[in-house]
Amino acid sequence: MRSVIQYLISSILLIIYGGSVCPLLESLDILNWGLTVLIFFSISYITRHFLVKQFVDTADCRSQVMKEFYIDFSGLFITGFLIGIFNNIIFGFPFYMSGLKVVVACFILGVFVASDLALARERKVINSTGGLSKSMEDLNKIFPLTTKFSVFAVFISFSLAFVILLVFIHDLDWVINQNQVNKKAVFLSVVKELSFIFVTLVGMGLNIIIFSFSKNLKLYFENQNRVLTEVSNGNLNTYVPVINKDEFGIMAHYTNEMIEGLKKLNSELHKTQDATIVALASLAETRDNETGAHIMRTQRYVKALAENLKHKPDYKDYLTKQTIDLLFKSAPLHDVGKVGIPDSILLKPGKLTDDEFKIMKNHTVIGKDSLKKAETMLGSNSFLRLAQEIAYSHHEKWNGTGYPEGLSGDKIPISGRLMALADVYDALICKRVYKEAFSHEKSRQIIIEGKGTHFDPNVIDVFLEVEDEFIKIAREHRDHN
Repeated sequence: MRSVIQYLISSILLIIYGGSVCPLLESLDILNWGLTVLIFFSISYITRHFLVKQFVDTADCRSQVMKEFYIDFSGLFITGFLIGIFNNIIFGFPFYMSGLKVVVACFILGVFVASDLALARERKVINSTGGLSKSMEDLNKIFPLTTKFSVFAVFISFSLAFVILLVFIHDLDWVINQNQVNKKAVFLSVVKELSFIFVTLVGMGLNIIIFSFSKNLKLYFENQNRVLTEVSNGNLNTYVPVINKDEFGIMAHYTNEMIEGLKKLNSELHKTQDATIVALASLAETRDNETGAHIMRTQRYVKALAENLKHKPDYKDYLTKQTIDLLFKSAPLHDVGKVGIPDSILLKPGKLTDDEFKIMKNHTVIGKDSLKKAETMLGSNSFLRLAQEIAYSHHEKWNGTGYPEGLSGDKIPISGRLMALADVYDALICKRVYKEAFSHEKSRQIIIEGKGTHFDPNVIDVFLEVEDEFIKIAREHRDHN
């Protein structure tokens, strides 16, 4: 629709312009001249529509804007030549006089129309963003915004001056050929024509600068601000599309380089963090006659429970995607405090005495204190806070008979409630120095019997919903010792 309006307005302006600058065109009947212009502009528009569909819409996003500009500009420029040739053949108007004036007009209109439609295409490309580059290939080859504005301002000034000159020549020719001159009529005629030209050219220039280009500037800033906001919120899977080779392109280029750098550092940090977690957890589990597979199983049990528990109203606000990811990563540290328990107690095959069990229970405190020291060194860290919760509270029981604090019900952190079930289930299905492995069915029954006493009833309900997933996890990550 925008292109239809632009071509229609341009054809009307050319019809008016022709009679204002060329005595030969003015001599034509308005119907003949107007019909000639409309027919040629219609042909130009139909050709343009076909070329845009064929060569612009199917082109790479980065080249669509310039291709559309070239098609519109060259189309209108060629249309001016064709109209001049037509008038020369049909009406006998010399091309070097009448024809060139039409060509000049179509050249000026072509620049305005092509610029406006190219900017509209640019907005379309910005909004789609698909296939746009994240970087600028040659940072030295840029076309600054100041240069763009300067070139456009110079073009408008020269166009205005040149068309005014043509009007003066036309009016001077008209005055010379008049037997009697009405000065007032001449003055009013010149003022009207100059006013029309000034308003038209300035209006078209302002349309491009204020309306079209300002819309694009707004999109540039919105894209830049959107990406920076997402990055500040932790989302590094985003980028600013590089549209043009100007200051905004450079800004987008370096913003994307910064994001890639942050992403790389973040990835390395996560890998280091994950490796440290596995190393610490494996050390604790090895001392407890357990295997690294226990770590892998329990963290997956916790994630399976959390992914389904998040759909319950009382848990949805807490169990966000980020929290579930942190639960998965911190779960292996639930027994890290066991490194501080003597082997005589930790590895004892028989039942522990009351004094020994009292020392054994202290592994929850040791784990929490160790992780708290790490948090003190690293500063506030959601991962370490969650790991502390799990290490400290995964032996608490729903009815308040657990340890270390004897918390009950909702006073037990959700992370601890999830870990409690995952840890007990894995202990039941696996062989230990003090017991044989239980079947899933027997383990399931023991878990169910603990509903409302040992375990959160909601967690039990979710366990029953995902027990097939528990069986699959246990099978895929079974012990090989």
